[in-house]
Amino acid sequence: MAELTTDRILTLAPDAASAASARSLASPARWAALHADHDVLWGHCQGSGKTPYLTSVDRAEPGATRCTCPSRKFPCKHALALLLLRAQQPDAFGADPAPEPVRTWMTGRTARAAA
Repeated sequence: MAELTTDRILTLAPDAASAASARSLASPARWAALHADHDVLWGHCQGSGKTPYLTSVDRAEPGATRCTCPSRKFPCKHALALLLLRAQQPDAFGADPAPEPVRTWMTGRTARAAA
């Protein structure tokens, strides 16, 4: 992934409200897990519900995101916050393997790109 700056990440936001919300979520304290490998960023962000949202970003294409939140905005504030965190606090990320839903999503993306 090319070096992403805060300004460049925020240009991916669908609107100003999403950008503002992403900034407020861009704190490791808001995330139960933050991880990165060569291909994908992923994390669990605690939302208003009982179960944290699983959010992932394809590092080769930062606009390609997936989140279990109910938002209809793309990318959602959680994906934007994950990117902001990576740009601003890369040391907050661990290296645990991605969970199965993230691996399945990435495998599908790779297969579609090859077709």
